[in-house]
Amino acid sequence: METVVLVMMILVCFNYILKQTYRKYYSVAFSAAVCALFVGCMWPYAIEQSKAQIAGWLSDSALMLDVAVVLTVEVALQMAFCILSANIHTSGKVRRRTIWTYRLLRWFPGVLVFPVLFSLLVSVLFAMPGVSFSLAAWSLAGGVFVAIPVSTWTLKWILPEKDIRLELLFLSNALIAVLGVIATVNGRTAVAGISNVDWKALAGLCALLVLGLGSGIVTHRIKTKRIGKNNFLNNNNNKKR
Repeated sequence: METVVLVMMILVCFNYILKQTYRKYYSVAFSAAVCALFVGCMWPYAIEQSKAQIAGWLSDSALMLDVAVVLTVEVALQMAFCILSANIHTSGKVRRRTIWTYRLLRWFPGVLVFPVLFSLLVSVLFAMPGVSFSLAAWSLAGGVFVAIPVSTWTLKWILPEKDIRLELLFLSNALIAVLGVIATVNGRTAVAGISNVDWKALAGLCALLVLGLGSGIVTHRIKTKRIGKNNFLNNNNNKKR
C-alpha cells in the first residue's frame, strides 16, 4: 500500500509540473509562491504527525474513500483540460464557452499536490532531528519555490512539443486513476461476489448501451448534415460573389 501511495505522489508531482508548462511564467511563479507558503506555514501541524498516525490513515477505509472522491474529481478535470485543449487546436471554430472552460481548467493546478507537499514536509522534519522546525520548513519552502519553475522550464525544454506533453498528461492522469482504485480499495471489495447472474440488471445495462449508441449515431448524423448544409450554403454564396 505504501509503495502504491508513493508512486501516486510522484505522479501527482509530475502532473503538477507538466501542467505548469502550459502557463505563463508569472503564473508559474505565483503557483510556486503559493506552494512555498503552504510548506512554510504548515510546520506546526506537521510536527504533530507520526508514522503510526499516517499508517492509520492509509488503513482507514472511510478516509480512503473520501480521498478517492477528490482524486476522481481532479483526474476528471485534468483529463477534461487535455480533451478541450486537443479540441481547440484541431477544430476550426470553437464556442466561446469552450474557450472559457479551457482557460479555467488551465489555471487549475490541482489540489492533490498540497497533501504531497505536506507529506514531504513531515518526512523532512523527522529526517532532520535537532534542527529548528521553522528553519527546516522554510528551507524546504525555499527549495520548493526554486524547484517548481526550474523543473517546469527543464521539462518544457526536454519536451518542446505541446502535443506530446498533452498526451503524456492525459496518460499520467489515467495511470493515477488506476492506482487510485487500487489504493482506495485497500484489499477489500465494495460488494460481495455472487455466482448467479442478475439477468434484469444485465438487460438494463445492455439497453442503456444500445440507447447511448443510438443517441450518439443520431446526434452525429444531425451534426454532419448541418455541417454539410452550412458548407453548401457558403459555397453558393462564394460563387454568387
